[in-house]
Amino acid sequence: MTLLIPVLGDQLSPSLASLQNVDRKTSVVLLMEVWDEATYVRHHKKKIAFIFSAMRHFADDLRAKGWTVDYVTLDAPENTHGFTGEVVRAAKRHRATRIRTVTGSEYRVCQLQQEWGKKAGIPCDILEDDRFICSRDEFEHWAKDRRTLRMEYFYREMRLKTGLLMNADGTPAGGQWNFDHDNREKPAGRLNYPSPERFNLDDTTTDVLKLVQHRFGDHFGELQPFALPVTRHQALKALEAFVSTSLPDFGRYQDAMMTGQDYLYHSSLSLCLNTGLLTPLEVCTAAAEAYKQGDAPINSVEGFIRQIIGWREYMRGMYWRDIPRFASRNELAARRPLPGFFWTGQTDMNGLAQSIDQTKREAYAHHIQRLMVLGNFALLAGLNPQEVSDWFLVVYFDAFEWVELPNVIGMSQFADGGKIASKPYVGSGAYINRMSDYCGKCRFNVGRKTGSEACPFNALYWDFLARHETGFSHNMRMKNMYATWHRFSRERQQEYRSSASAFLETLTPAAPGWARKA
Repeated sequence: MTLLIPVLGDQLSPSLASLQNVDRKTSVVLLMEVWDEATYVRHHKKKIAFIFSAMRHFADDLRAKGWTVDYVTLDAPENTHGFTGEVVRAAKRHRATRIRTVTGSEYRVCQLQQEWGKKAGIPCDILEDDRFICSRDEFEHWAKDRRTLRMEYFYREMRLKTGLLMNADGTPAGGQWNFDHDNREKPAGRLNYPSPERFNLDDTTTDVLKLVQHRFGDHFGELQPFALPVTRHQALKALEAFVSTSLPDFGRYQDAMMTGQDYLYHSSLSLCLNTGLLTPLEVCTAAAEAYKQGDAPINSVEGFIRQIIGWREYMRGMYWRDIPRFASRNELAARRPLPGFFWTGQTDMNGLAQSIDQTKREAYAHHIQRLMVLGNFALLAGLNPQEVSDWFLVVYFDAFEWVELPNVIGMSQFADGGKIASKPYVGSGAYINRMSDYCGKCRFNVGRKTGSEACPFNALYWDFLARHETGFSHNMRMKNMYATWHRFSRERQQEYRSSASAFLETLTPAAPGWARKA
């Protein structure tokens, strides 16, 4: 009797359900590096390297704990380069009598898992992924019969469920649920900013970097320098460093953007969470303990915890409610192709250039760069949301479809028609100027509203509102925007729209094949 336990690249958790309550002597854990997963979109080189290195280190950790591990490397001679093919091969190789796996986080992977038992000719048990705080069934129960599914109310239920930042009498710590209004400061230019914990390369990671450079050298992004946490031990150190050095000021500056500061007070913990090196509850508990001990203020800790047990869990629930239709949503009928500068970073708009350059180097940008610079531009310019979503899935090390798709299609591009966001996240150049130092170093003048020297975000903002007035004019959260628009003279309105049109004509589409093979 041999039990085959396939473990996927985002399931690198010792607490994984499929690894619990089984006899290690009669079990084989299977980990697979497959071409299909590395190339279904052309992932950032650093992202591929991180996942492969983390997988290899996880396999070593399992072996040290007494597990038998079958690890299929990318260049193994018989590698079929697909999950199903490798599971079937391993089942034959080990004469497996049963397969035990945890359901994949992405729809397409779940579809593959449904075939494994039939293709291998043995039973296949697919277990729920219990590493999330809210199960899919629990989210569905919460969502049932609600007219609107707003994250804030879901978040409060997760606070009550976990007890995080809750007083004994059931009231929220600090007297309120949400401290977002305290978290919008722009930092001074000469603060002593912390940086995430950096880790030295070992032989395993060095070998992976050579492999990735050789096999995926034409993918987007820079591979070196590489200093990401690739083991659970390193991930725990990264968590400890973030809580002690960055969390205290994370809240007040979490929306800020500054040239030369890739992380400010943010962390790189999202990639550890999304691959299983850390669990959401242990990360949030560490932050809550810092507040309890007086080492971090409530606005920082609450804002950080909300991103994890609020947005992260909520986005997963919304993904599974609407997938596979979610992937093709385009309620605003946006059709413009993705401009080529999204891949090169060669644009005179400094905020975009800075965010894309950082993305190329680090495979990372924080949430305001993603939402209010990159996503904001894409929405204002009417870029095709599927192309925008593919770009985000390619370029960020923490991007897996279950979390990337609802964030981009729903929250960022409003392509779901408002199921996730109550209004589109759009802003003019004034917002970027208020929250960053980008505009002072830009060729365009953020103070000018129209014309070739004006910040393109200004005219694009009003043009977007004009294009979609029929759909948004009755949105109460946009009432003031449209009131301002209608105070403009017809001539002024036409200036904005003509300026936006002239700018959009300058955009050159990206060559095919950058995100998905043409």
